[in-house]
Amino acid sequence: MLIVADRVKLQGLGPRNVGRDCPQVVGVKLNLEQQFGIPQKMDIIESILDIPVQDPKEEEFSSADLNWIKFGNPEHHDDVALIPYARVDAFIIGECSNVECPTRFHIERGRKRSKGSLKECKNDEYLEYRLYWCSFGPENYGEGGGILPSRRYRLNTRNRAARPQSMRGCTCHFVVKRLYARPSLALLVYNDRRHVNKSGFVCHGPLDRDAIGPGAKKIPYICSEIQQQTMSMIYLGIPEENVLEKHIEGIQRYCGSNAKVNSLASQYVHKLGMIIKRSTHELDLDDQASIRMWVERNKKSIFFYQDSSEADPFILGIQTEWQLQQMIRFGHRSIMAVDSTFGIRRLKYPLCTLLVFDSRQHALPVAWIITRSFAKPDVSKWMKALLVRAHGIDIGWKVNGFLIDDAAAEIDSIRDVFCCPVLFSLWRVRRSWLRNIIKRSINVEVQREMFKRLGKIVYSIWSGVDSQVALEEFTQDFVDQTSFIEYFKASWMPKIEMWIDMMKTLPLASQEASGAIEAYHVKLKVKLYDDSHLGALQRVDWLVHKLTTELHSSYWLDRYADESDSFQNVKEEYIASTSWHRALQIPDTSVNLEDNNHLFAKVLSQKDSNLTHLVWNPGSEFAFCDCEWAMQGNLCKHVIKVNMICKNHQAYQSSMSFQSFREILMNLWRKPVDDSVALDQAVAWTHQMLDQIQKLVELNSANDIGSVVNNLPLKWVSKKGRTFVGKPSSTLSLPSSSKGKPLDSAARKKNRKRKRLSRLR
Repeated sequence: MLIVADRVKLQGLGPRNVGRDCPQVVGVKLNLEQQFGIPQKMDIIESILDIPVQDPKEEEFSSADLNWIKFGNPEHHDDVALIPYARVDAFIIGECSNVECPTRFHIERGRKRSKGSLKECKNDEYLEYRLYWCSFGPENYGEGGGILPSRRYRLNTRNRAARPQSMRGCTCHFVVKRLYARPSLALLVYNDRRHVNKSGFVCHGPLDRDAIGPGAKKIPYICSEIQQQTMSMIYLGIPEENVLEKHIEGIQRYCGSNAKVNSLASQYVHKLGMIIKRSTHELDLDDQASIRMWVERNKKSIFFYQDSSEADPFILGIQTEWQLQQMIRFGHRSIMAVDSTFGIRRLKYPLCTLLVFDSRQHALPVAWIITRSFAKPDVSKWMKALLVRAHGIDIGWKVNGFLIDDAAAEIDSIRDVFCCPVLFSLWRVRRSWLRNIIKRSINVEVQREMFKRLGKIVYSIWSGVDSQVALEEFTQDFVDQTSFIEYFKASWMPKIEMWIDMMKTLPLASQEASGAIEAYHVKLKVKLYDDSHLGALQRVDWLVHKLTTELHSSYWLDRYADESDSFQNVKEEYIASTSWHRALQIPDTSVNLEDNNHLFAKVLSQKDSNLTHLVWNPGSEFAFCDCEWAMQGNLCKHVIKVNMICKNHQAYQSSMSFQSFREILMNLWRKPVDDSVALDQAVAWTHQMLDQIQKLVELNSANDIGSVVNNLPLKWVSKKGRTFVGKPSSTLSLPSSSKGKPLDSAARKKNRKRKRLSRLR
């Protein structure tokens, strides 16, 4: 059947010659009305008997070959067409052959009635009802997608997309209703003809900007792990030859090795690399509009978003699916930490990172929050959203402790949302003081003496020394160090009381945890403060792009290399990425503590046996080392190793974390009145903590995990149905008041189970 445009074209009319009153067009309209009875004003038709039957002459036809009529009432109407039921398959094949968006349609939902089941029926009642959906939807497994809230499992329907990851949330779908009154006819109801996602973007086909190419469906099966591995290697700048080699090794586990697979894999890697290289963080010239577009496209990686307005500040919470998995895995019944206020002076919005400690106790970023507001209501918003997301995966997920590094942090929000104790880390204080001492003072002897004095002031917070008086003496003794004293008075003196109170009040974190957070902070700084990107520091979309591509890929590859025992170079660098693990590689014989006054310790270099590093003020978190890494303000492996050795000598002071823990226990013991209930409660808490500490020490010091498991007490659990722990009992334990009916039903179930087993044998 020819549509209006085709008839105009046949009569020699160009598009510019067609006017409203053109006699040829009027003739065409009259011809259509006479031939099909279709009104041209697109009036709403309320009776299905007024809809003409269309039967195109083509062997296969699509929606473009039909005239769609509005059927219903003024409040609710749909675009419909009436065709012979025998031509439904030809219509579906034609729809699948769409040049712009080639696809397949699957039956998403279907219902059927038997003839004679309805005593009375309307003209549009169905005998068969089928909802056909584009196989690139309705679920969205792509970046920024999400499974339908009503769909907790993937339907096992026919003609689905070949791979779940090919589903991109396409909204294109139509309904085929075989009429009950006229079974030879089918009513087509097209709900959405465009192949777009909910955001309105083309989501598959040649017009999709993110598509790998029209030949993507021919590429061998690529699981999400292989795809993430390939993308991570490309983002980290690994040569394409090495990326292709690892990619082929991955897909050969599924489809074997042959020339065609290698050729298609090469094309895939090359096209993926081109897409990544051409991708840009600037989706729009306006940074705010660009972020809105990114948020719309990546909803699956966002747990909280609040656009800036007069009443509300800008807040963007980012967490990928992989980060959510790591948070559930390593954060449950463990400690979370925060690297707060990164880039507060150089970035448009400061960056806050939530961290968990993985199997090697390395700090692993599991969420990024970009905002300038640290007020309690705003912090509570994104914390609650993060907890809700975690409980959506594991309702029992819980954090045992939250480690902060800023005295101005909202502790009440953390306690209210996560319901856990809060710890405090000194890494930010130590790093800031050491960096500025080295930067603003030239004399090395003065540097280590100033750092030692500041450490003594911090260590004396539990001995009753007035911190303000000690700080005044410090500024007077080093008054000649003008640059540092001016910095200290301007940046620290106004708020030093708040920091000292926080150190007194909260338990202090260990050096291992502080070193892990500092290692993440240093890596983040290297990734973001690259000289080639200094001009983009004031754009939020650039920061988001760097976090979700390069930094995310780096940590994903680190974890993958460690768990799969592949990429040995990456694995070795990952293991040695913290000063704590580097300190473990130094043998005890390389440390010399022979100084009688305990002023310094000597550590033999592992790379150069002729080189020895001096660690001044050994046994303290504020020890000063002369190695290159420490002179950049970092906590080095030599300081950590010396402190490990010093903890076994009574001549050296205990670590600050241990002193803080001891002070908390002593305060707990001093607080209650003798022979009171409060005393019993304090003793119970103390024994509970002591028991947990002993179990942790036993677990860490055990060489065989089996011996620890064998010593655990037995726990009896109730047996429900067919799910039980341990050996099932031979007899059924029923209440004494039970009658014969429950026993008979249980026996029948047991007999049925035996019959099933006999059939299987």
